[in-house]
Amino acid sequence: MEKIAFTGGGNMTAAIIGGLISSGWDPSRITVVDPNADQRVRLAAEHGVHITDDVATAAIADIIVLAVKPQVINAVAGQMTTDLSGKLLLSIAAGVTIGTLEQLFGPVAIARTMPNTPALLSLGATGLYVNDHTSEVQRLEAQKIIESFGICVAVAKEDLLDSVTAVSGSGPAYYFLMIEEMIKAGTAQGLSREDAAALTVQTALGRQPWPRRAMCPPKSCAPA
Repeated sequence: MEKIAFTGGGNMTAAIIGGLISSGWDPSRITVVDPNADQRVRLAAEHGVHITDDVATAAIADIIVLAVKPQVINAVAGQMTTDLSGKLLLSIAAGVTIGTLEQLFGPVAIARTMPNTPALLSLGATGLYVNDHTSEVQRLEAQKIIESFGICVAVAKEDLLDSVTAVSGSGPAYYFLMIEEMIKAGTAQGLSREDAAALTVQTALGRQPWPRRAMCPPKSCAPA
């Protein structure tokens, strides 16, 4: 089994690690690099992974997940001086393009992804685009990692990741807005906020499996 290292130990890293371990990945093959000692200790305690604050350590792994904020990418690249030939960089840094990553890390295999917040519940919907240096084996590795915490949709052009962001990246916020408006409508009809919230949330939970099971558009699934 290959070694995987995460630069950044935030919530998304924790979600991905949880998905990997659930899918059979050996925690002893996982390393997390983070400057925050509390983050490191938490991940080690929860998942049994290796932890360090040395970014250069990540370059030892076969797969390196760039899970840091966009403004930190330059600093990470500056500390990762080892030759990355043959390795796969998987970026979840929002808005950082393949071109930028290639300038920073060189002509190596890069998979740019756009996960959404439901990945924290292993219900993610993630877009994937890989550069020309990525082999089919590496692309499948990236896809397998993504599918450990949800579904993966590979796109043919990098700019389609913007469309992914519009649909699944921003999508959860639209659902929360709809739920809030339904609760308000219920209270306007005389229900207590507690009752309106309970009814709305349970309705959302009950409705959730239908479109996927039927694989039909919402219009087709709507009652007559």
